[in-house]
Amino acid sequence: MHIQNRIESGIQNNKEVLFIVNEIDEYMQGHPAGKMITDSDELSFVYLFDQEEGYGYVHFSQAVWPLMVDVILNDLEPVISFGNNKIPLVSFKEELSMLLYNIEGNDNYGEAFTSAVEEAFKPILQRME
Repeated sequence: MHIQNRIESGIQNNKEVLFIVNEIDEYMQGHPAGKMITDSDELSFVYLFDQEEGYGYVHFSQAVWPLMVDVILNDLEPVISFGNNKIPLVSFKEELSMLLYNIEGNDNYGEAFTSAVEEAFKPILQRME
């Protein structure tokens, strides 16, 4: 079974945005893969962690999409926080920007997900045009 952790909250702390992992299904192992995908059924972006056997998944729910917008617009450092641990998310901004560009106007992700992304990330998408 693949490990899936959810991020439902976060805070901006100076030049960082701390995305807080609320409940950890299993201790996060591995290291940031620098890759991001989507889970359109769950309306979330998913950051991947390289692990010995495959990937671990960190789901970014709609609740933290405004912080994701801030990360890109204000060039902040994205970090996940769980317990006393902090892990910088390499290539987060680049991966998210690439996904946003691919999702805009593309209902292959599902109409509900595409519409939600276009609305939440409008400030970024307008800048990309």
